[in-house]
Amino acid sequence: MATSNPVLRYAESRKNLTGCVCGLAGLGLVPTGAAGALWPLVVAGLYAAGALIAPPERPGAPAFPSADEQLESLREDLATLRGYLAEVELPEASREALDELAALLDALLEPGWVSDPEHLHVLARAVRQDVPEAVDAFVRTRWWSRVAPGSEPPERHLARQLAALREEAGALAAALQETEELRQRAHTRYLEDRGL
Repeated sequence: MATSNPVLRYAESRKNLTGCVCGLAGLGLVPTGAAGALWPLVVAGLYAAGALIAPPERPGAPAFPSADEQLESLREDLATLRGYLAEVELPEASREALDELAALLDALLEPGWVSDPEHLHVLARAVRQDVPEAVDAFVRTRWWSRVAPGSEPPERHLARQLAALREEAGALAAALQETEELRQRAHTRYLEDRGL
């Protein structure tokens, strides 16, 4: 148990405990006469030697959220994103593409499918950054295109962005499907090799 008081922290440290053990060993020499009249210096010296040779304190490793906790957090963020998307005025084609992408992300975020940190990163980036940024940029650009017409339609960029995001999520789904198929084939081989 770590404490914030430096004196108590040192009292609990490995250096102090090792020094105390060595100092007690020095006190054990006193009745034998091996320490002589300078026994207090011998005990102090052994304490200091023990404190010097003790291993340094190591801070505990940080506890990061597990894959399941990250998935649950991402599922909550996806629900928040869906609420945001429901309020935004979008063209019908973009709305359909977003619904399809959200359904795919929702399926990928089901417990038990994604645990690889790279895959979690891809999903987190899509939910927390890429989709909201694409929609927000569309909304802002569409407003300016109404004020100053003649530029490239923002719907075209949104469609391209959503297609790229759908392709990335689809590649992740295909990789997960391939992993499961390999697992199934390996289990079939294992059972056949056992003679079942």
